[in-house]
Amino acid sequence: MTKLNKGARIAGADRDQLTSELRAKYESGTAIRDLAESIGRSYGFVHRVLAESGVTLRTRGGARSRNAAKARKTAKRGKKG
Repeated sequence: MTKLNKGARIAGADRDQLTSELRAKYESGTAIRDLAESIGRSYGFVHRVLAESGVTLRTRGGARSRNAAKARKTAKRGKKG
């Protein structure tokens, strides 16, 4: 993907092509922030393009394990003493 000129409007076939490229990369695991940096646009722009395309957006932060949650609770209890 090539960097886009800051503030340049992207419409029509160019936007359709950009949308399909962003969607494919996002669905293969690339983060929105990484996509935004690769094309020289903002997080909000990429998020909006993906949302408009109907892609299911991932939740923030990835998966959390039960062991990590237990460790945080134990650490909090230890600090209150």
